Parts: sequence; C-alpha cells; structure tokens
Amino acid sequence: MSEAFRSGFVAIVGRPNVGKSTLLNALVGEKVAIVSPKPQTTRNKIAGILNGDGYQIVFEDTPGIFNGKTELAKYMKKAGETALADTDVALVVIDGEKGLLRGDEELLARLKETDTPIIVAVNKRDIAKNDRIVPTLAALGAMSFIDEVLPISAQTGENLDVLKQYLIKYLPEGVPFYGEDELTDKSERFLVAELVREKILLFCNDEIPHGVGVEVDKFTYDEEKGLYDIDAVIVCEKASHKPILIGKGGSQLKKIGAAARKEIEKFLDGKVFLALWVRVKESWRDSESLTRRMGYDKKDI
Repeated sequence: MSEAFRSGFVAIVGRPNVGKSTLLNALVGEKVAIVSPKPQTTRNKIAGILNGDGYQIVFEDTPGIFNGKTELAKYMKKAGETALADTDVALVVIDGEKGLLRGDEELLARLKETDTPIIVAVNKRDIAKNDRIVPTLAALGAMSFIDEVLPISAQTGENLDVLKQYLIKYLPEGVPFYGEDELTDKSERFLVAELVREKILLFCNDEIPHGVGVEVDKFTYDEEKGLYDIDAVIVCEKASHKPILIGKGGSQLKKIGAAARKEIEKFLDGKVFLALWVRVKESWRDSESLTRRMGYDKKDI
C-alpha cells in the first residue's frame, strides 16, 4: 500500500535579514523571492511551491517581524501574522552567525502558544563559527516545544534535503493545492516589479530603498518578435532621491535596468525590452491605494 499524499502550508518566519528568501529560493529550486543584504527586503507573503513524489509544500516567505506605522508597514505586519495563523508548519529561520537574539526568543514564545509544529533552521552554517552555532543549537534543543532543530546553509544547500524530509513529516495528508508546473502564486507582473526593486536595493544607498516602490505600467508580449515589452515606474518618496536613482547622465538607472533585464529574461525565459521611469510620490507608503497598486493589497492576505 502506497503512502498517503501529503500537502500543506509552511510559513518561513524570522527576524529581518536571516536568509528567509534565500532559503525559499533554494528549497523551491527557482528564484521566486528577491534577495538583498538589506533588511525588510521582503514585503509580501510570497508563496513558493515545491512538488515532489507524494507531497506538495506551499512555502510562504514572510516579511521579517517588525513594527511600523505606515500603510506598507501595516501590510507587512499583517502578511506575517496571517501566514502564521494559516500555516500547517512554522519554519523559523535563525541567523547562526549572530546566534539566538531577543527577537528570535520573542517569536518562539509566540509560537509556543500555538499547536503548530515548529521546525527551527539555524542558517548560515557555512560562515558561522562553531563557538556561536553550537550554543545556539543547544539552547534551541532545550526548548521542548520545538519539534526539530537543524543547522543549515541556504547558500550552499547543506542539510536542505534533511530539512525537506522534516517538513514532509509534519504535513497533513491531503491533495495538491496547485498544479505540478506552478512555482509561485504571484503574477508575472508582480515578480517583474520585485526583480527591479531587488536591483535598486543592490545598487542604491541605504536611505533610498525602503522609500521605493515599483509599479509595472505595461507588460505585453509580441509573439512574432518573441519579445516582452515592459514599462516600469520606480516610485520614490523624496525629490532628492530622484537624481540619485537616475544618476549622472542616467548612469544609475541604466545600471539598474540592465541588471534587472537580465534577471527578468531568465525568469520569463525570453527576450525583454525594459523601460524604467522615476517618479516622486511623497508618502506613497501611507497611501492604501498606491500600496495596493504595487501589489500590497490587504484583501489578498
């Protein structure tokens, strides 16, 4: 008799910048979430779908747990909380290089009050020193409410196969939620906007990225030419940010566009013409209509 099919939702949660998006991409095997060294890179509850023999795991990469007062911050907070409320398994990611911090302990304390199975992945095993990671594993192992603890490296793939087996073990029996060829629940337009934002995070100063959003105005495909024609608007909050985003003679915008186009072509598996524009919309993060237009709609979570 064959084993029952297992399927369910796994919320990837943790402090900002512990490697949640890198882990999601590594587990799914494709880039479905943007990655940068800056905190608060992830703004949405992004689902990545992993299909295997006898199972389907729907991962939800959530924004790092933090508090904020703008409409965007409220959206991010709600996205994280909703993922935790609806999940079958909580996958907590901890930065093994920094060890167990207060934010990790607060998150684990919240999860302790639930009936959700808890798996803790201590990430960055490839760069964390033993004198930091060993005490972290010991402290987590002493917490009886945690079901599994595992050191991993999302970057090198160390122990990810073991992690998948742990996750499957705690999934309920069920049926697939998505088709076998689906990788994410997000639209192509949304992911294109995210890839542009990723390059802004990569190339721009620290004070700019959190005040930047990307809206795709045009997204068409010419079958004869085999070409995607995409117009995207980079929205910034301050007039002083616009010349920084554009750069001297348009150099910065060209650099962002060239890097984004390469990633988008890889994602869409086709040629792309990408035009970028920069507009100033003061306090756009406080506008529910503008945040919704950029894909951050509270109704979706």
